[in-house]
Amino acid sequence: MLGRDLVGILRGLNEPVVAATRQDLDIADRLSVRAVVSRCRPTVIVNCAAWTQFHEAETSEAGAFRVNGKGVRELASICSERSIRLIHLSSDYVFDGTSSRPYAESAATSPINAYGRTKLAGEQAVLELLPDDGTIVRTAWMYGRHGTNFIRKMVRLEQLRETVDVVDDQWGQPTWTVDLVHQIVALVRYGASGVFHGTSSGETTWYDVARTVFRLLGADPGRVRPVRSDQIAGGDLRPRYTVLGHAAWHEVGLTPIRHWTAALTESFSLLVGDEFSSSERKGYRV
Repeated sequence: MLGRDLVGILRGLNEPVVAATRQDLDIADRLSVRAVVSRCRPTVIVNCAAWTQFHEAETSEAGAFRVNGKGVRELASICSERSIRLIHLSSDYVFDGTSSRPYAESAATSPINAYGRTKLAGEQAVLELLPDDGTIVRTAWMYGRHGTNFIRKMVRLEQLRETVDVVDDQWGQPTWTVDLVHQIVALVRYGASGVFHGTSSGETTWYDVARTVFRLLGADPGRVRPVRSDQIAGGDLRPRYTVLGHAAWHEVGLTPIRHWTAALTESFSLLVGDEFSSSERKGYRV
């Protein structure tokens, strides 16, 4: 989802970019990483590869760790040897969700699930091996044109169901992949290292996001019904509040991502256009 938008935007900016798929590169295999790096000779690597299946990570933490932990360490090690900058995408799930205010970039990490633990292992590898040339970008609640995401799921469910149950006790920041890509490009050009939070401004719940989607579709938001996390499978493993602060952007003279509602409104016609034909979208307010 993020990688395809990143490559498309970089090519639109006439930047030379190599997009390595999982068939081209196994980031947990040192020889595979060395071969690709030797052939491409990059000056910057942006790691969009990740095990993102949250529920599967609980039953196969070793598999998730191979990609999110070991794989990142292999990348960071080779980047260190060859003086290559690494921008690594991480997650809000490195936090436990017990805060009542946005997490600062320097806040103590304490993941409560397998996915968060494996993502934290990747962060630690970057900070340890690339103290000057490593950049961590934590993101959350991503949506875009490519791949599965919550926004597109709600668009489909509005057509299929009379009512939709959505949790209203998990807080975060819906983030459009295109907005995040522009932040990554800014970091590449600026040369900033350290930890940044690549999420939209503002905060909301999944329930309110779903209601916003219904409103943008011209549907009745009352069809979205609130439920608690403990009423859905695996809900108790997800942190309740992972709103991220954005002070690091201001510290290097860059502007954080805009408010989530502005981004969703702008991107919505693209997302709906990918889900349905023009005839199916007749009457939608997009």
